[in-house]
Amino acid sequence: MATAIIAIMAGIAVPLLADMSGSIKLGDATRNVERELQAARLKAVSSNQTMRMRFNCPGAGKYRMTELVGTPKVPVAADIAADRCVLASYPYPGDADRNPLTRPNGDGPLRTLDSSVTFTTTTTIEFWPDGSAHTDTGGVNPWPPIAGAGYTITLTRNGKTKSIVVNGVGKIQIQ
Repeated sequence: MATAIIAIMAGIAVPLLADMSGSIKLGDATRNVERELQAARLKAVSSNQTMRMRFNCPGAGKYRMTELVGTPKVPVAADIAADRCVLASYPYPGDADRNPLTRPNGDGPLRTLDSSVTFTTTTTIEFWPDGSAHTDTGGVNPWPPIAGAGYTITLTRNGKTKSIVVNGVGKIQIQ
């Protein structure tokens, strides 16, 4: 009788623990992305350089903070290159000399989501030295500030989602 009760309890507990483990992975991934967004904004303000957060770059589930090469109004073609998140082309850490002619030298490391978590919305976000946040709305430079209630970055795991909202003044919040 006791064995049957233990088996029933284990049958109930195992799926709950698996679900809880998945929720923890999704929450950790969301917090890590939010921290990287905060770091990009802080770096833009403290270094007086425009920084971008790129998602699914160079592949699904990867993200990276990159220093804008050029200016928001006139980005250099290298900044738009498909390999902008490839460490062989743009290593981390970058040049330590801080010479603006050898930029980018403020790129962050390439980050990877847990393999069970995916981005479902992934537009590059640009942080300016004044802390404001901008997104590309159709190839017009400079990118306009994020409008209204903000831009939502959504992470998904097994049908469950968590969101991070970034608004035009650079406020970043997990929802």
